[in-house]
Amino acid sequence: MTYQHTHAAGRRTGTSSRHGGRSPAPVPPPPVPRRGPGGRRALTALFWAGLLAAVLPWWLDTPANSLDSTGAAVTSAGRIVGLVAGYLLLVQVLMMSRLGVLGRLAGERLSRWHRDVGATLLVAVLAHLSLIVVGYAATGRRSVLGQAGELLRDYDDMVAAFSAAGILVLVGLTSVRAIRRALPYELWHHLHRASYLVLALGFSHQFSNGTQLFHPGPVRTGWIAGYALVAAAVLWGRVVAPLRFNLRHRLRVADVVAESPDTVSVYLTGERLGQLDLLGGQFFRWRFLAAGRWWQSHPFSVSAAANGRWLRLTVKVVGGHTAGLRDLTPGTRVWAEGPSGTFTAAHRTRERALLIAGGSGITPLRAMLEELPPGAALIYRARTPDDVLLHEELDWLAQERGADVWYVIGSRDDAGPRQVLSAEGLRRLVPDVARRDVYLCGPPGLVGHCVRALRTAGVPNRQIHLATFEL
Repeated sequence: MTYQHTHAAGRRTGTSSRHGGRSPAPVPPPPVPRRGPGGRRALTALFWAGLLAAVLPWWLDTPANSLDSTGAAVTSAGRIVGLVAGYLLLVQVLMMSRLGVLGRLAGERLSRWHRDVGATLLVAVLAHLSLIVVGYAATGRRSVLGQAGELLRDYDDMVAAFSAAGILVLVGLTSVRAIRRALPYELWHHLHRASYLVLALGFSHQFSNGTQLFHPGPVRTGWIAGYALVAAAVLWGRVVAPLRFNLRHRLRVADVVAESPDTVSVYLTGERLGQLDLLGGQFFRWRFLAAGRWWQSHPFSVSAAANGRWLRLTVKVVGGHTAGLRDLTPGTRVWAEGPSGTFTAAHRTRERALLIAGGSGITPLRAMLEELPPGAALIYRARTPDDVLLHEELDWLAQERGADVWYVIGSRDDAGPRQVLSAEGLRRLVPDVARRDVYLCGPPGLVGHCVRALRTAGVPNRQIHLATFEL
């Protein structure tokens, strides 16, 4: 069954109804202006320039006649890949530093770059170790295992290098979606942080054994400067900025409201909230400083745009941590890190947008709907009418923003919802869907199905935006 609500009052037809809603909140803020692609292009140019600078010293310092044997050629290939791996490690940790400027410049591409660079880094590190061991073994006419043993025994910081490779393999395995879902969030989060240890281990190995970095000179100085800049970025993004934010805003729990039997909204107040640089669709990592939960930090989107008076997160109860949010008492101090994320109206490529939500995935989209220009459309998928969250607010926003809102109700196997969310159904509801940005947030199965339908409907990949909560 499908219920439709739009910005204009109208007559009831079939299973659809048209009406406006009452206003449960202040007038929404003006639309958020789009940000152009200039920042992404500048970062892309800097990335390739940095990669060239990392490899160029090997090219300049290596005579052509030095590659006259198989062992020398393989070893040189290992050194090139090692320089690439060292550079990618710096880039990867920089992207994990949570510097706000990176998100503003890169937009949604930041999470994609993080994923792609991470996979390439893992391959490069394993290739570097393999090529070096095989190249040295061929040059010294030893077995591969014997050469590996000699490297571990006789070379400075080689144990650190092998340890770094092992940590990267562990991080890579736990980043596989199926494995990540099976792990407790806190365990996965701490394992992912081991990438910082890889940076320290890589530093010692590079400067102990790197041919281009062993001797003092401009190349060594440049690499040291790169490590120093990345370390400073991590210190600022992970320590200084959160400390500054929390000392400035001093967030506390104001109220806890049950939206449904399994969903709760937490309202927060604080100081200087009118100066908060927050966009609808962004998230914080929240740490509630109450007994038994101060040590846990989880990412949740805000479910309302910034209004200068309060913040709100709306969370579905799916485990012990989220269930405990219902027991928070007013006055509980909150440590927050953020705002983070590029799933915002500022990063759209077109003026009009289509939002598709499933279940509690409505929360970032409800906040974003306040900041989009008139003419947006929202499709909200829920199993039953009772599962529709923030219903009155969505109706009110439809009226205030001149938006179309459809509530698509039914089980996963019902023919009606499947038809609505097909390529044909999407084109019928939103005829200009191929000329809109589309934002999706919800269960992975729903998101994957909708992405396939959108591509079939002619929506380019660059116009499809997925909510991402971690780097």
